[in-house]
Order: sequence, then structure tokens, then C-alpha cells
Amino acid sequence: MTTFRELGVVPEIADALEAEGIVEAFPIQELALPIALGGHDIIGQARTGTGKTLAFGAALLQRIEHGGKEPRALVVAPTRELALQVTDDLLVAGGKLGTRVLSVYGGRAYEPQISALREGVDVVVGTPGRLLDLVKQKHLDLSKVGILVLDEADRMLDLGFLPDIERIIKRIPAQRQTMMFSATMPGEIVALSRRYLTRPTNVRAESHTESDATPQVVQHVFQAHQMDKPEMLARLLQAEGRGLTMIFCQTKRACDRVAADLAQRGFDAAAVHGDLGQSQRERALRAFRNGKIGVLVATDVAARGLDVDDVTHVVNYECPDSADTYVHRIGRTGRAGKKGVAVTLIDWSDLTRWRLVNGQLGLPFAEPQETYSTSPHFFEALGIPAGTKGKLPKEQRHGRAGLDAEELEDIGETGKIRSHTRADRDADRERPRPRRRKRSRTRTRAGPVTYTHL
Repeated sequence: MTTFRELGVVPEIADALEAEGIVEAFPIQELALPIALGGHDIIGQARTGTGKTLAFGAALLQRIEHGGKEPRALVVAPTRELALQVTDDLLVAGGKLGTRVLSVYGGRAYEPQISALREGVDVVVGTPGRLLDLVKQKHLDLSKVGILVLDEADRMLDLGFLPDIERIIKRIPAQRQTMMFSATMPGEIVALSRRYLTRPTNVRAESHTESDATPQVVQHVFQAHQMDKPEMLARLLQAEGRGLTMIFCQTKRACDRVAADLAQRGFDAAAVHGDLGQSQRERALRAFRNGKIGVLVATDVAARGLDVDDVTHVVNYECPDSADTYVHRIGRTGRAGKKGVAVTLIDWSDLTRWRLVNGQLGLPFAEPQETYSTSPHFFEALGIPAGTKGKLPKEQRHGRAGLDAEELEDIGETGKIRSHTRADRDADRERPRPRRRKRSRTRTRAGPVTYTHL
């Protein structure tokens, strides 16, 4: 493996990365960094979890001019969660350079973002909608942007952001470096690259087949009964070596139902989906990233961009609707060279859809084995101890701090939420309450009751 120093990264960035234990570059970084450092346009095809953020981030930080008022680089991401993750990575890598990085996205109050822009930033990372809003309100000036990054372009296409992206690009100087990263390359993304990239170099650091693309992930597919899935899931979560786990559902309602059921069975679980307030979503994601909860139940959009290296298991509680969705889901585990386990539970009614996904990816699971929560092969395949039941034993509960231990931020949403923790609530209960004043009640001849304070 090649180190970042050997790839030409300046000592300030290399030192900051080494302080975080990041010394050797991943394949996508090894391929993309020399090109990016030379100022050339790039089309990078890489799935989530392959290290693409530093593939463009290290070059971006090294090439921009620091200390100006207007941003010199812009990173466009499809979701708030990915924008936050990219921001965190850039702040770490650019710590010794003093790089000012601002993330802007919907769901947060405008004022803090506008205030930061007025003070001056070097890099802006944001979602298309909020970026356009700030540009139209003349709070965000893109006239000095020399580097543009489109991260997870295929996902932005799925979410209907392509028109917004084109509007943003038209506000940026034509003389710029553009880097676009995408897990897949549908026709619309190829057309976008032809319009806005100049003689780009194509970089691909993964194989064409999913089985080769995820060598660190052991995949299991079981044909399951809908009514038995909660029992199967509870036993699966007690498998040997199971650490942080992500469970994917198709709907927000299913996320809430699964998370509530797991909580009743003794597991530290939280749901993340679009119906939750932004502060609630961020609290759940932080709690999961910090290890305060061990299970995150999420929809695909809500979990997009969550970058946690220690996820050991991914569970497709419901059948993914496409091959791309399956790839993105199981890509949450087996990251940074670590091993991972992906388990997919297929209902009878979803067999036809699953066979399409299976065929597109060339997987060997076209006919999943019929499986129940008591099936011996289920226990053996996943390393579940014999005799495991559908509830977590009481002596094993509360091993983590829990969701309540993570602070809920006041982010200026409608209906402001005061920052609070469990300790705050305990203090509220102990705080003495004012004595109620006695009142005498008098009934008049006309009927109404009047009160007199004593």
C-alpha cells in the first residue's frame, strides 16, 4: 500500500491524518489523488465506504487558497448526513491548515449558516436545495470557487436534484476543477459529465461484480415469514461478535415498528427517517456513531452518507427495491478493510423482486432457503449461541449509554427544542415547584363560579 506522503500530500495534511491512524491510502485514493493534485477533472466510480472523501478532500485542501472571505471550494452532497460526514472528514484532514469548512443543508435555521458565511469560509459542503436558497438570497457567493465536487452523483439523480445541480454549476466560474464521484454511472450522469467536465480522467477502484466489489462482506439471504421476522431479528442481534448494526426498512412506519419492538426486547435501538426532526435524526446518528446505541433502524435516504467504520452487521429487514439499493445497504459494513456480515430477509411476496436483484448482481441466492427463527442452519450460519431466545437477557441489557445519553441540540427548527440530556430531566424533577395558592370558590345567584385568591 502507498502512503499519503508518497502520493504527494503535504506534511500538514499527512500529519493530521496520521494522528487519526490514517497512514496508507485506499485504492480509490491511490488512483485519484495524483490526478486531483494536478488540477485535472475526475470521474470516480466508487461505492460508499471506499475512502472517496479523502480521494478528493486531501487534494481540495491542498490546492485551495486559505483565508479569503468567499469559499474557494464547493462540495455538493445528496443528503444532510453525507454533508455532515464530509465536513467532519475535511475538518480533520485540514486541521493543521486551519481550514474553515461550513456545512449547509435544510432543516436547520438559516441564521448560523449566514453568519458563518459573512465571517468567511474556505470550503462549503451542502445539499442542493439549501445551497441554491443561499445563492438566491445573495448570502453565498460562488464567484471565487475554483474546485467543485459532486459527491454520490447517482444518488442526487435518484432524488431529483439534477436540475438544481445544473443551476449551481452555472453560478461557478467556468475555469475550475470538477470532480464527480458516483457508485453507478447511469446515462444522465454520463451526460452531465460531458456537459460540465473538461477532459476528465475516469477512475474506477472496484470490480464490476458485487461479489468482487465487497470481498470483506459475508452475505446471507433467507426466505422468511413476515410474522417470524421479529423473532429472527432478535436472535440475529445476539450473534457472537455482533457490534454496531444497521437495519434497513422500506418505510418510515416499518422503521418505527421495528425499533419499538427491539426496545421492548431489551436492545438499544433507534429509528431514523424523514418524519423525524433534523435534531432528532442527528442525535440518533451521533449516538450510533459514538456507540451509545448498538442498533440503528433506518430508511435508505436517512442513512445515506453515514460513515461508521465499526458496523459489523447490516440487515435488510425488507427486500431492497433495486440492485443499487442492495449495494449501498451492504456497503455500510466491511469498511476500511474490516470484515462484515450482511443478512437479507425475503418474504414470499418479494421473491420475484429479489430474483431480479440477485440476477443483476450475479449473486448465488436466487432460491433462498426457507428459514425460521428456530432453524438450526440459521443459528449455525450467523454464529448465534444455542438456546438463544427472542429477548435479550436482563443481565446483558443496558451495556450502552442509550439514546437519552446523547444531547438533543437546539438547531433553530420550528418549535424550538431545548438542548437536554437525561441528567437535565432528572434535575427538572428534583427542582422545587412553587406552592399553589389556596382559592375559595363562590357560587353566585346567576350561576357562574368566581374564585378568590387567599
